[in-house]
Amino acid sequence: MSLFGKLFGKDAPVTRQLTQPMDLRVGDMVTLDDSFALPPQLRGQQFRVEAVNTYEYEHSQEPEFVLKGNSGDAVYMGLEQDDETWLAFSIKLHRSQVEALFDLDAFAEIFEEPGKATLNTMPLTAATEPYAQWLADAYHQVAFAQFGYFHRQDYRHGKPSQFMENNPGEAFEAYELLDGDESRAIDIEVYQDGDTDVLLTLYRPLSDIREYWPGD
Repeated sequence: MSLFGKLFGKDAPVTRQLTQPMDLRVGDMVTLDDSFALPPQLRGQQFRVEAVNTYEYEHSQEPEFVLKGNSGDAVYMGLEQDDETWLAFSIKLHRSQVEALFDLDAFAEIFEEPGKATLNTMPLTAATEPYAQWLADAYHQVAFAQFGYFHRQDYRHGKPSQFMENNPGEAFEAYELLDGDESRAIDIEVYQDGDTDVLLTLYRPLSDIREYWPGD
């Protein structure tokens, strides 16, 4: 600190260090790798963290980072813990897109016991080609009606409670299918009011985030 700063008691501003996705906050920005291994929706894109939500399960809770880029479309990013940590990028599909990508009779088997459905992707068309790198040729089911709560709040530094009066969370059942090498998934969330979210998920290494930009 300079003599001037010492005399007037002013400290130099401290810049927050940001080096890993778990530390992201609303307002932070990330730049992704420009590798052709990433789909066009992600490749070389810069995203701002618009929200941090929480998925609560019986024995765990997981943050969800809502990212927005130049297109204005939301990309959802989670962290998958295995032998190492992976980025999980997801995009939501509309019903018409689900119908274009999968046979609906086969898709309906995902919700039938014993929860061991298999699903093949239909041949791509001009309309579905943008999803090519998000998709696998075939999937097998690995999760059936897993109960959880979705919270529109960041609980990384505290545990949510279902007894909270103002924010009890939205109850849902989760279904998941993986491809053969577990690099791509279909994630489905069915909420109590009947709303259903279908997401295509792509698992990628942490190194795909090339730069971090703290928002404060």
